[in-house]
Amino acid sequence: MRRLAAAVLFFEAIVIALAIPVAVTLEDVDGAVAAAALGGLAVVCLVVAGLLRRRWGYLLGWVVQVLAVASGLLVPAMFFLGFVFAVLWFLALRVGAAVEGSPERR
Repeated sequence: MRRLAAAVLFFEAIVIALAIPVAVTLEDVDGAVAAAALGGLAVVCLVVAGLLRRRWGYLLGWVVQVLAVASGLLVPAMFFLGFVFAVLWFLALRVGAAVEGSPERR
């Protein structure tokens, strides 16, 4: 479960980082604000991916998903992408737990 969840957070960090130039050029957000908010969130995704060794790391992962959806306030397309990653996060936890609990993995 941890690998799949970490992969979701890793790819989410990439998508969020790529939203920085979109925010600056298409949405007329100040570059410093976009870099701080979206760049900071991308870094948080990577940090939380590393914290998945702890049980509370998964709770932080849910917080990241809420923040990713909220980043749609800067870039409206992120409402959709944040929702997509929230669904992927849910599926990673659900499928990952099912795979780890299967008898073939023991």
